[in-house]
Amino acid sequence: MSSMETEVRRTPRQVLAAIVGVVFLLVGVLGFIPGVTTHYDMLTLAGHHSGALLLGIFSVSILHNLVHLVFGVAGVALARTVSGARAFLVGGGVIYLVLWLYGLVIDQGSAANFVPVNTADNWLHFGLGIGMIALGLIPLGATRGPVADSR
Repeated sequence: MSSMETEVRRTPRQVLAAIVGVVFLLVGVLGFIPGVTTHYDMLTLAGHHSGALLLGIFSVSILHNLVHLVFGVAGVALARTVSGARAFLVGGGVIYLVLWLYGLVIDQGSAANFVPVNTADNWLHFGLGIGMIALGLIPLGATRGPVADSR
């Protein structure tokens, strides 16, 4: 007796979008863990007064961590379709490039730094923006549809 099962194969771009989403989820959670986030007692809701540093390097606040979690959920959800994966990677990359530019032009000690960001965040945002856009646009192989798998 054999049964037919339908297996949906993800494109490489969908897999990469899901991985990026999971990394954002992980970073969002790690931002709430004392020890991984140094000066955890200085974690504030938002603003440049938050002295908490993820991995001792990246400025974080509750808002910043929540943004990472939202990006992670969006990435995992949008990775379910080919067009969603591309939209997440390219759109998210553009958002991160805008955030990079924003971080470069604001006074980090001012109320405008509400996320908050520091120099390390700025350059990470630049790298994320370029990397996500590249993953969303470069050819990554043929799109595969559903295949039947008989067992």
